[in-house]
Amino acid sequence: MNVNPTGELSVGKTLIMGVLNVTPDSFYGPSRVDSAEAACERARAMVRDGADILDIGGESTRPGSEPLSAEEEIRRVVPIFEALAGSGFRLSIDTYHAETARRALALGATMVNDITGLRGDPAMAGVVAESGAECVIMHMQGTPGTMQAAPEYGDVIDDICSFFEERLEFACKAGIIESRLWLDPGFGFGKSVGHNLVILRRLGEFKRFGRPVLIGTSNKSTIGAVLDVPPEDRLEGTAATVAMAIAQGADAVRVHDVRAMARVARMCDAILGRSHHG
Repeated sequence: MNVNPTGELSVGKTLIMGVLNVTPDSFYGPSRVDSAEAACERARAMVRDGADILDIGGESTRPGSEPLSAEEEIRRVVPIFEALAGSGFRLSIDTYHAETARRALALGATMVNDITGLRGDPAMAGVVAESGAECVIMHMQGTPGTMQAAPEYGDVIDDICSFFEERLEFACKAGIIESRLWLDPGFGFGKSVGHNLVILRRLGEFKRFGRPVLIGTSNKSTIGAVLDVPPEDRLEGTAATVAMAIAQGADAVRVHDVRAMARVARMCDAILGRSHHG
C-alpha cells in the first residue's frame, strides 16, 4: 500500500520527499540554501525533477549537532515559507519546535516532520491536531548530540515498533487524526551501521500499523561506512538503499538528489507494478 497526496492509503507510486535545508552546517553541502530566493529556485528545480513533497528545515540534526533555538529556526525558515506561499507545492516543516511548526503551517505547510516523535515540545501535538496537518513520527534514541555514542537495542525492529505503538496512541489521544500520521524508523538516528542495515532489511515489518512509512537514508554515514566514501560521493549507495526500501514497502523516501532518486523510484515502482503518474 502507498499513500496519495491527501495522506490516505492507496495503491500508487512511491512519493519523493526532497530535502531543502536552510542551515549553514547540514552534513550534505549540496542540500543547503542561504536565501529565500535560492530556496525558491531549488524548490522549483526539485519539483521539476520529481519531488512530491518539499521538507524544509532550519536546524541540522546530524550526529553531534547542537540544538537550535526556536527563534533562530523561525528566522531561517519563515522567509522560505513566505516565498513559497501560493506555489501549490506540498510543503513539510522539519522541526520539533511547536512555534516553528505553527508559523510554517500558517504559511501553507501541510505536514510536520518531527524527529522527536512529538516528544521534543509538549505543545507540538496540540499544534498538529489543531491544524489538521499530516505528521511524521520518527524514532530516535537519544538526541542528535548524543545519539551515535553507543546505541543499544534488544531487537531494533521490535523496540522501534514498541515506540510507534506508544506514540500512535499518544498522538491520537492528543487529537491528531490517525489517518494523518506517518511513521519513520529514523535511519541513522541513534542506530549503528548494523541497526540501519537491519531496518532496511526488515522495513516491511513497520507496515503492521497500517500507516504510511517514510524513510530517509540519503547520503548518510552508514553508506559511507559500507563504501568508504564521503557524503558527496554516496549517490550509488543511496540509490541501493532507496531501491531496497521501496521493495520493502516504503511509501515515501526522503532524499537530497531528487532527480536521480525519482528515477530509481519510478523504476522500482514499475517492477513492483505500482501505478505512476507523471
